[in-house]
Amino acid sequence: MTSILVTGGTGTLGTLVSARLRRDGHDVRVLSRHAHPYAVDLRDGRGLDAAVEGVDTIVHCATSPRGGDDRSAARLVEAARRAGVGHLVHISIVGVDRVPLGYYRVKRETERLIEQSGSPGWTVLRTTQFHELVLSLLSGASRLPVLPLPSGVRVQPVDAGEVADRLAELALGPPAGRVADMGGPQIRPLADLARDYLRATGRRRAIVPVRLAGKAYAGFRAGGHLTPERAVGRVTFEEFLARRKG
Repeated sequence: MTSILVTGGTGTLGTLVSARLRRDGHDVRVLSRHAHPYAVDLRDGRGLDAAVEGVDTIVHCATSPRGGDDRSAARLVEAARRAGVGHLVHISIVGVDRVPLGYYRVKRETERLIEQSGSPGWTVLRTTQFHELVLSLLSGASRLPVLPLPSGVRVQPVDAGEVADRLAELALGPPAGRVADMGGPQIRPLADLARDYLRATGRRRAIVPVRLAGKAYAGFRAGGHLTPERAVGRVTFEEFLARRKG
């Protein structure tokens, strides 16, 4: 039995990873700001040393769109080193080195910090966007009388459960460095997924393509966030919507 700490363990991905590992009989500690007994905010690190003490592996799923992931990861790496943790598994995003988005730059800096830490041993997995993220985007946009979407953008959403399976597999193996990317099974225009969403929810909205400015938008239009050669996921966005509806 392996002792594993999952940061962000109450989030969409962390909850699934924890469940997979527990199902296989491993001792899992869930760390988040409100998880008892390991209620730790990585932004300040109070209580982190106690949470990592005696842990074999850390699966780092915690993230904040408000920024600071690099500083949080630095605290986690130092705490892991002090505790003698042997393996740190980190989830990142396809395209963090190609799309000049602020959040992506922080994620790439977090990768570098982990890669250059030397200890503990590390594994980094990059994936494309989760189905849940695409759903959240479309749900928010559909509150308007029309559904505005950035024009010319394709997406490759992946199932969070499949990513959780892969992370659990990596956590139980030796440190592997940067492993092969993981992408969803289909690359489709965002407008097509919006039509799937409207059909699944019974909503009627005119889809309005909006051309945006900036280098980040250009990066998305160029497909910097896609990994066509690693379309290894199986669950499509339509199947994801049907499962949620069912």
